[in-house]
Amino acid sequence: MKHKPLCWIVSLLVFVGALNWGLVGIGGFLNMDLDLVNMLLGTWPLAANIVYLLVGIAAILFLIGFLKSPCCRTCEKSEATSAPAAPAEPENPAEGGQQ
Repeated sequence: MKHKPLCWIVSLLVFVGALNWGLVGIGGFLNMDLDLVNMLLGTWPLAANIVYLLVGIAAILFLIGFLKSPCCRTCEKSEATSAPAAPAEPENPAEGGQQ
């Protein structure tokens, strides 16, 4: 199955955001800072803010796509309409048209 690039990017960013929030939640119970984005980009606060912004925009796009028509279904529909027709069944070699 081939996904459109925007669907892939949005899905990836939503996954990163969900993983990060899950780690933040676990870190809260363990009294640890497990903010993955902050760990990776902590010395570059502007870059971390850009990542957070992109994840937020991706979540909004994901929600809009989910409410209208899920992103993956849209990709599957466009793939199904562009897929070539199934090949015809081969002739039975036993019958083969020879008598």
